[in-house]
Amino acid sequence: MARMHSKKHGKAKSRKPVREGLETPEVDRAKTESLIQEMAAKGMQPALIGQRLKDEHKVLYLKHSMGKSLTRIIEGKGSKPQIPYDLMDLMKKAVSINSHLNSNKHDTDNRMRMKRLESKIWRLTKYYIREGKLPSGWRYDPKQAELLIKNTG
Repeated sequence: MARMHSKKHGKAKSRKPVREGLETPEVDRAKTESLIQEMAAKGMQPALIGQRLKDEHKVLYLKHSMGKSLTRIIEGKGSKPQIPYDLMDLMKKAVSINSHLNSNKHDTDNRMRMKRLESKIWRLTKYYIREGKLPSGWRYDPKQAELLIKNTG
């Protein structure tokens, strides 16, 4: 799929090493799931949880060793977030750029960056509404996003 705001094309998908050639240490599934739930309860995002599992606990590919992805493991235990993590990260960026633009009215580069970021947010919300991960009436509003970010952070 092509990139959203450039004329470049990306790679079709990431390629993981072949499973047969991997020499991964055996992973205790119960211990790993408890670690994941513990970190998710603290409010860590899946990207940070995966990074910590790789660095500290030597779990290289969680999906290979556990049989399902990290977000599926978190959702399976009932700690599903209201707003998906990638959408929340984009909204955090938008809030910080918006606060910068309020104090720097003539910053045209960041104004253009803000428009691009908001178009990504709108595109992602359409996808999540279509997939059923967000309610059908959910809309992105910069002021509501700012309140939401303040309450969660």
